[in-house]
Amino acid sequence: MLSEEEVKNLLVETEALLEGHFILSSGLRSDKYVQCAKLLMHPDKSEKICNSLSKKIKKENLDFDIVVSPAIGGIVAGYEVARSLKVPCIFTERVNGIFTLRRGFDVRKFKRALIVEDVITTGKSSIECADAIKKLGCEISGFACIIDRSSGKSLIKHKIISEISFDIPTYEPNQIPDYLKKINPIKPGSRDI
Repeated sequence: MLSEEEVKNLLVETEALLEGHFILSSGLRSDKYVQCAKLLMHPDKSEKICNSLSKKIKKENLDFDIVVSPAIGGIVAGYEVARSLKVPCIFTERVNGIFTLRRGFDVRKFKRALIVEDVITTGKSSIECADAIKKLGCEISGFACIIDRSSGKSLIKHKIISEISFDIPTYEPNQIPDYLKKINPIKPGSRDI
């Protein structure tokens, strides 16, 4: 498994740690953003970090036979984790704002799913993904992500298995600190795509 320092170095090396004024997928604001896509664009580095995450998942002894990820951010992370764990991988996509399975994906022949994301902040996308799978009769065994930036405040009730945790403050749109108000906000997430 990678150390926290090794994970941080990979994030810095790939320019995945960003500073500015960000509107997160949840609508919350932050002065830091982890753009995992910058890490995951490097197959050698994403394989390394996801293999390490897979080892942590194995240590938890979860029972699952498929990995499911919410699109778009979780697709590569989910695939790499599933590849390492030698289980199938599918993803949910938003249709009219609701996560659903498309592309002929079907979970009815699987019993338990592990939800894998790139980054978890509020947990909303992961929970929506899990709800879509549960409606089709597949149980949720757990949640995993490369980066847990929830600071223990996620909506997810299960333990979150992560490669690294960051305590990055988030703010409600009407409670933005003055220094952040001076920076033009950008929305780098994929929720509205």
